[in-house]
Amino acid sequence: MPSPVESRIAEEAARQKASLRLQSRHQKATPAMRQYLEIKKSHPDSILFFQMGDFYEMFYEDANLAAKILDLTLTSRQSDGEGPIPMCGVPCHAGTAYCSRLLDSGHKVALCDQVEETSAAKKVVKRQVVRVLTPGTVIDPNFLDSKETCYLAALTAHRKEAAWGLSWVDVSTGEFSSCEIAGERAPVLLRGELERIRPRELLVCAGETLPEEVSALSAEWGIRVEARRAEEFLNAWPAERLEEQFPEENFSASLENYPLAVAAAAALVGYLRENQPGGLPHLRPVRIHRLSDAMSLDAATQRNLELVKTAHSGTVRGSLLSLLDKTLTGMGGRLLKKWVLAPLLSCEQIAHRTDAVEELVMKLPEREGLRRALYRVQDIERILGRVGLQSANARDLAGLAASLRALPELLVQVRNLDAGLFRALAAEWDNLEDVAALLESALVDAPPATIREGGLFRDDFDPRLQEMRSASRDGKKWLSDYEARERERADFPVKVGYNRVFGYYLEVSKRFSEKVPEDFIRKQTLVSAERYITAELKEIEEKVIGAEEKAKALEYLLFGQLRAQVEGESKRILAAADRLASLDVIAALAEVAVSHQYVRPEVNEGDEIEIIEGRHPIMDADPALATFVPNDLRIGGSAQILIVTGPNMSGKSTFLRQSALIILMAQMGSFVPARLARIGLVDRVFTRVGAHDRLLEGQSTFMVEMVETATILREATRRSFVVLDEVGRGTSTYDGVSIAWAVVEYLHEAEAHRARTLFATHYHELAEIAKNFPRVGNLTVEVRESGDEVVFLRKVVAGSSDRSYGIHVGRLAGLPPEVLARARELLAELEGAGLRLREAAGGEKRDGRSERLPDPQLSLFGSAPHPLVEALEGLTPDRLSPRGALDKLYELKEIFDTAKRQNRA
Repeated sequence: MPSPVESRIAEEAARQKASLRLQSRHQKATPAMRQYLEIKKSHPDSILFFQMGDFYEMFYEDANLAAKILDLTLTSRQSDGEGPIPMCGVPCHAGTAYCSRLLDSGHKVALCDQVEETSAAKKVVKRQVVRVLTPGTVIDPNFLDSKETCYLAALTAHRKEAAWGLSWVDVSTGEFSSCEIAGERAPVLLRGELERIRPRELLVCAGETLPEEVSALSAEWGIRVEARRAEEFLNAWPAERLEEQFPEENFSASLENYPLAVAAAAALVGYLRENQPGGLPHLRPVRIHRLSDAMSLDAATQRNLELVKTAHSGTVRGSLLSLLDKTLTGMGGRLLKKWVLAPLLSCEQIAHRTDAVEELVMKLPEREGLRRALYRVQDIERILGRVGLQSANARDLAGLAASLRALPELLVQVRNLDAGLFRALAAEWDNLEDVAALLESALVDAPPATIREGGLFRDDFDPRLQEMRSASRDGKKWLSDYEARERERADFPVKVGYNRVFGYYLEVSKRFSEKVPEDFIRKQTLVSAERYITAELKEIEEKVIGAEEKAKALEYLLFGQLRAQVEGESKRILAAADRLASLDVIAALAEVAVSHQYVRPEVNEGDEIEIIEGRHPIMDADPALATFVPNDLRIGGSAQILIVTGPNMSGKSTFLRQSALIILMAQMGSFVPARLARIGLVDRVFTRVGAHDRLLEGQSTFMVEMVETATILREATRRSFVVLDEVGRGTSTYDGVSIAWAVVEYLHEAEAHRARTLFATHYHELAEIAKNFPRVGNLTVEVRESGDEVVFLRKVVAGSSDRSYGIHVGRLAGLPPEVLARARELLAELEGAGLRLREAAGGEKRDGRSERLPDPQLSLFGSAPHPLVEALEGLTPDRLSPRGALDKLYELKEIFDTAKRQNRA
């Protein structure tokens, strides 16, 4: 199967061939189609939406492709000499919805609009491409989720070393970051970063081979991958390109220390300049992101803990983010997601956030005051993005003005708060009253959506505009008076009308056409009426229409100037947006803490983790689970590894996940669902949970399990927290037990990888490890039995379990009674065989509980070895003669037959 990059290169080659075919068609085309072909030549990699009247039309290969994706009827128009031209179209007013579907399919769309009136065109109406839409550069609110980022990313590699440069930008907000990833772990870390930022479009250097992890993610998420020329990533001049974009910044030092990160960022700037109008003034200077700045969560952990999306639906609903997201602005929602995916690694920084959350938890009036004011704030970042890209309309600027008017009220609340975070915000606060006053004095209270039809500005904003509007209003009064005079003079009905062809006219019914005054000049004959003009009417028309058109033109010019003034204040406005986003997130976390009765965690430099009455945040918030049972966890120090055994469906996985989630919440600065939480700082959280395959990478379920486990064993440190759930269950019993046992031993014994570990398993034998390894302990989930009935108490206590109650779970799931009955028979036989085999080998009954049918798997690690094992241990095949080997074989067969007879007895 070709990689996404190879597929994209093949697609580009096909487009180039199509471009050559278009050139050959040019000579045989009509004037309108020649215009289409000329424009298409400049945009060969885009689906061209070519406006023809009220429709966007697509032709040739674009029509074939779009009709398939959009489920449109494919038609044709006149032949170009090679046959009918494929054609399909969509209404202009519905273009947004169709573009969105094409972008979601990973395609680019070039919007080619008519830029002159049909009546003014001499031959073919003038058209030009006004915007090129790509999945990673959209800014239209109709295409974007207000609380989701929309990243365009670029990736480049060092050709000799295992190093990658990754850069990403959200054009809608101006956020711009870049990083470098190197070393043996680079592919895994790169996959984790891509999982975190989830780009919608990825630029790569043509000729470079992507890691398998990246190619698989691209295919899984439907990322549009575009192979760019190597020159776009050259290290010789990226700093110059960035300094052109950010003249106040010096990228020389960054180029020396992070050459690949700078090269990837420069490639993004070049691509944006190709596809977006304007100078991108709203882009923030590139921030070099270091993986050590925050906790790096690999892709498996993000998915297994369902931090921002659920595993079963792929949506936000049901994730940790959906629970915590009580933010009131798009900016706050996007920042909260970043905090969830990048918990802090500094106790001081964590306390800085948590102090602020705690103060708002305690101070209800201030919290309510902040949230009341934030409710009025629109998405300032994205409004400013549209300003920078010259697509903002008057409603955007009016929304910006209303948002800025909330700043003074917010400052009052912030000054009533004492936490360090609030004091820092107050010290750098800017109310932007001058910008708000400018916008409010200029724009009407409810401006129209379009900026070309007038009605945007207040009368007194500009004297010229006021004069033109006065002339227009007077002219309309003149028309009304003129109509009344002509009706009185003619002594029959006369009506003043207007159309774009003739302008103003006098309409008279045909039965009075013989009585019209001599100065009436006939202009048009209808079925039942005649239309006339007069010299006086034309004079009034010139005053009315001239004033209206001049006023519209002036308003368009004034709006451009106003937008430029706002653009000039972009740094101040973006800084205010950052402050508002931080306030929004802190207030939201405080609101969640109060609603769900969370407590402030203590995060320290120690290595012990203590959680008293911890709860799973998602399940605890579910009204259907009102009886959720909280549990305690004490891990670290002398209890480095805890083996958790217990039945199916008893809550082992919930216990593991809730522990990891509480740690992540604590280190992102949130309160946590517990009665008490003391967290010894964790550098990374690793999880190996659940069963899934990666068919696109050719990996089976067990292979995925082993790859994820291997990653944990390589990368976990003494400060890490590891969650392992059912490692080894994807293969045969003995293989699985052996792997699971060895994994626990490794995490206990490997000096550099002694991570705090929760290991849930159905392999009851693993409980035996605690006898030989001092830092291993056992936990189990309590069960109450009454006859055939089993009650899962979901309480985690010290100890171990020797039963899984799988058949009981099967009954709950609705397996047929005959299947359950047969399963019980087989289980009794298998467990009985295992017990007799151990007793034959000298094993002991366990505390008189043989009637409970202990698990036959215990014989693998029993205290007394089987006679067959003893016989084989001293055997050296290379030293046996042929006769000796045959005798030994008979001896082993005799031992086996004896054990078999004893079992049957």
